[in-house]
Amino acid sequence: MSLREQAFEKALTLVADIKDKSPFYARKYANINTGRMRTLEDFQALPLTTKDDLRDAYPLGLAAVAPSDIVRVHSSSGTTGVPVIIPYTAKDVHDWSVMFARCYEMAGVTKDDRIHITPGYGLWTAGIGFQLGAELLGAMAIPMGPGNTDKQLQMMIDLKSTVIGATSSYALLLAETIAERGIGEKIKLRKGVIGSERWGEKMRARIADELGVDLHDIYGLTEIYGPGIGINCEAQTAMHCWDDYLYLEIIDPDTGKVLPDGQSGELVITTLVKEGAPLVRYRTHDLTRIVVGDCPCKSPYTRIETLIGRSDDMIKVKGINIFPAHIEEALAVTEGASSEYQVMIDHLNGRDIMTVFFETGSPEEHRPYIELALNQAIKDKLNLSVIPKAVELGDLPRSEKKSKRIFDNRY
Repeated sequence: MSLREQAFEKALTLVADIKDKSPFYARKYANINTGRMRTLEDFQALPLTTKDDLRDAYPLGLAAVAPSDIVRVHSSSGTTGVPVIIPYTAKDVHDWSVMFARCYEMAGVTKDDRIHITPGYGLWTAGIGFQLGAELLGAMAIPMGPGNTDKQLQMMIDLKSTVIGATSSYALLLAETIAERGIGEKIKLRKGVIGSERWGEKMRARIADELGVDLHDIYGLTEIYGPGIGINCEAQTAMHCWDDYLYLEIIDPDTGKVLPDGQSGELVITTLVKEGAPLVRYRTHDLTRIVVGDCPCKSPYTRIETLIGRSDDMIKVKGINIFPAHIEEALAVTEGASSEYQVMIDHLNGRDIMTVFFETGSPEEHRPYIELALNQAIKDKLNLSVIPKAVELGDLPRSEKKSKRIFDNRY
């Protein structure tokens, strides 16, 4: 029996008595006999759990244990709506650290490394997750948190950091600053563990080249522990997710129907051993696919493709569905265009206008040709004409957290 098949058996066991443990699911499944579920079809008939469900449970309505068993809470990093509060037991915290340490090991990080942690601490799960995994692995954790780039670089040099944990946006900012100051020979980094947002191949190449590191995508979300529930291995094929803690499904985001392995859709996760706030069939809104076949690294854990985007990030312009990945793919094939971009969508004189600002290091006289090439690349991919605008390298804003790429000014 494969790890994924074992995960499904655990999911059935979880569901059988979930109503006895979780008041949240006792209400949600009030009219469902969860104890009689035996088949995949039975499980897939369960209603999906959404972020709105979790918001409605604010503040501690998700708790499936006594308050005295809750040792910590975290909150999702979303900036709109009622926050989602996730309670953790001591076992949940330990399980999370085990998963994160496993991520480090899969990326080739060892106890001899010095891990420079730049994601934020506090209610957000990122920074503390990176630290938990480092400490369990036995590596040196350097808990910097975000911001104060001068101090970041000084500590990176003085403490000889060998691994950096960051969002892709902040990793790029650090890489650019290191290049500008000409201090690359003082930096000892060899690995980058990057998460929290989608990033294109050009951005990946820039960070890897300027920092001189091997990069690994780490995956996670606050509702499901936090970062550390999956990572891509040194074969760099896809992200392995931990089937002994999670059961994964891919659904059509419009219909909710489960899709076959290999087809792209929205990732749905069931936690298998989480105590504080177990979740069944939780919609992540992350778009990906389950990768079929064996990984060259020989790991038996299920793989998902690096995220395509989010189902709630989609925008529609002139009737065409657009994701940030489409712009990144067009930039990747446009010679002279860098990785950084911003999209402005406006409605003027009765029609939608989409302007794509992108950075380039090319001379002024070459930029009109690069703009034409980018417009053609987007037209080839989306059958949509845009207004391309080339700007200098560094002109677009950088972020210590996640970068906002698309601004829809029509509403």
